[in-house]
Amino acid sequence: MNLVEKTEKIFALTTPLYYVNGLPHIGSAYTTMAADAIARFQRLLGNQVLLVTGTDEHGQKIQRTAQTKNLEPQIFCDRVSAEFSSLWELLNIQYDRFIRTTDSRHEVIVKDFFKRVWDNGDIYLGEQKGWYCVSCEEFKEERDLLEEKRCPIHTNKEVEWRDEQNYFFKLSKYQEKLEHLYQHHPDFIQPESRRNEVISFVKQGLQDFSISRVNMDWGFGVPVDPKHTLYVWFDALLGYATALLDAKEEAGLEKALQKWWPISLHLIGKDILRFHAVYWPAMLMSAGLTLPQKVFAHGYLTKDGQKMGKSLGNTVDPIALVERYGSDAIRYYFLKEIEFGKDGDFNEVRFINVLNADLANDLGNLLNRTSNMVKKYCGGNLPAVTAEDIPVENLLKAIGLDLGSQVKVAYQDLAFDRGCEAVLALVRACNKFIDEQAPWSLYKQGQQDAVEKILYAVLESVRLSAYLLSPIIPDTSNKIYQQLGFEVNFNDQTQTAIAAPFAVHAQWGVLSSEQKLDKPQPVFKRIELPKND
Repeated sequence: MNLVEKTEKIFALTTPLYYVNGLPHIGSAYTTMAADAIARFQRLLGNQVLLVTGTDEHGQKIQRTAQTKNLEPQIFCDRVSAEFSSLWELLNIQYDRFIRTTDSRHEVIVKDFFKRVWDNGDIYLGEQKGWYCVSCEEFKEERDLLEEKRCPIHTNKEVEWRDEQNYFFKLSKYQEKLEHLYQHHPDFIQPESRRNEVISFVKQGLQDFSISRVNMDWGFGVPVDPKHTLYVWFDALLGYATALLDAKEEAGLEKALQKWWPISLHLIGKDILRFHAVYWPAMLMSAGLTLPQKVFAHGYLTKDGQKMGKSLGNTVDPIALVERYGSDAIRYYFLKEIEFGKDGDFNEVRFINVLNADLANDLGNLLNRTSNMVKKYCGGNLPAVTAEDIPVENLLKAIGLDLGSQVKVAYQDLAFDRGCEAVLALVRACNKFIDEQAPWSLYKQGQQDAVEKILYAVLESVRLSAYLLSPIIPDTSNKIYQQLGFEVNFNDQTQTAIAAPFAVHAQWGVLSSEQKLDKPQPVFKRIELPKND
């Protein structure tokens, strides 16, 4: 079946290669933030990680959009692709490779792959008739069309009738092999709802699909027939392979797949599930290549309970959002408040309330008030207390001892919401613990030892919380670690894996009196509701 487990500690993951027919939107930002959090977590574990993102730049839709702007397609692509990389920088996305399908080396990879599939007898010239949506770059079944022959996805776009010769890939040949894959490797498609959707689609019977277009020159020519241009999906999916080449490495399919293949995780939106979970594995089977280990399709985002769209005027501009609130705020809300894999909603009032409650009040204020008590009751120095001095029945220690393993499983399951909630449970327990133990009263009673143990337990729990949340809110975690006297930078992933490995820092009890506390200051400022103009 050519689906194998990697034996080395290597983890390669991809976002989709985003189509450059428009500027990046909140949906593409959502996928990329999730991918970055996974990559950061895997690096904390000490694994070698490669995060691939990029842009898909060929196809008729791009050609037409460029024409409407009186631009050459390449110039148009250059401008839009730059907007994606600029947004990823704003969102603190630490990608390793940014692949563009107009890269000259990509054409070499595509031709190498085409030859493998061609030599295997899986490409043929045939007639293609039907209704075609340029926006989807896909033929549509007539029964699926809306009134006035409009696309069911791009509901304001009429489809076009096409009657032409195209080259086809023999997808139907791989029906049984795909069904075997889904049955014997149930984790290949996740979550389960998406897996069931794909299985249902495949059971209806697979049709061969067109991999070329005529009368279009924005793309790579079909190697055996230059009058045809390779269809965008056959070209785009192979960007995942091209991205694996080192910067100065000579292009070639074998060379590209040497270290990082197979991909550990393709992270996508559910709108492109069929291409990644049906077409892509069949193409790889045809070429005799190992399959990716997992395809995970997340849900759609809505705003205020409504589908987002330019016509409704309710789109969310991710650049404006991050410039107003900062990258940690955006990352935290979308990964903590939405169960990954399901549809989720953005509401600005809820967004602000969640951030103020979780990060400003529960976590940030907890550190601030506890640090000030250390300053007042312990001369500003961390108490000479160790984890062994705190009894196992201490509430915070009891929660903290198991928290690292819980959160590790949550990250591995891509259950960011579950991981965040587990951490927040400890943070909230800390606030309750301080109120109940009342160290200020114990201090007045001269019970210095008890005061120091309380403050140590709370600060250690804050440290552990910051560490476990660092893949999601690295800047805030940095501020917390620095205040606690650690020289750790969660945005320097190579250094962090050495200075603060998961096996050590995900445990409760790392803090020691050798740490020199920095001046207490807010690590996450409260957000005010924007005033209406």
